[in-house]
Amino acid sequence: MSVTITGQSLMSEVLAAYPGAQRALFRKYHIGGCASCGFQPTETLAGVCGRNGNLNVAEVLAHIQSSHEQDEKILIGAKELAQWRQSDASVRLVDVRSREEFEAVRIEGSVLLSQPVMQQIMAEGANTRPLVVVDHKGKHGLDAAAYFMGHGLQNVRCLRGGIDAWSQEVDATVRRYKLG
Repeated sequence: MSVTITGQSLMSEVLAAYPGAQRALFRKYHIGGCASCGFQPTETLAGVCGRNGNLNVAEVLAHIQSSHEQDEKILIGAKELAQWRQSDASVRLVDVRSREEFEAVRIEGSVLLSQPVMQQIMAEGANTRPLVVVDHKGKHGLDAAAYFMGHGLQNVRCLRGGIDAWSQEVDATVRRYKLG
């Protein structure tokens, strides 16, 4: 990472360096999950820690960094996923984008996350069948992966860079797009 994060870093910088920081802060300290415990992008990390019980900034930053390292272990590159799918037909791709995005462009064999799909996945319990979460650019998929893992699924990954990376690295016939 090229930016050094300190207590004086703005929360926008913290989130840019550690995309899962909000999830990590909420999970351990109940910070940032709702309007009453949220933070502004222009606040410093030290300011957020100060108004939440004078939390130790170094400990909070260590927790964010540790969570980031765990997130990195969940991510899978597009080429690695393509190879995995060739060798293991049981790999399930679950797309968490909007229905409109999914209908416009998708990875062959993926399913759109819907209520019935969610019920089917959860009914299988703590299975070991591989599940890979796909989003647009890899920014929101980790939240869905964390949800599945938090409910006992054991073999959950998230496509690094989302369907955009898949289009660039594996299958150029999968159209790239930008959201308005």
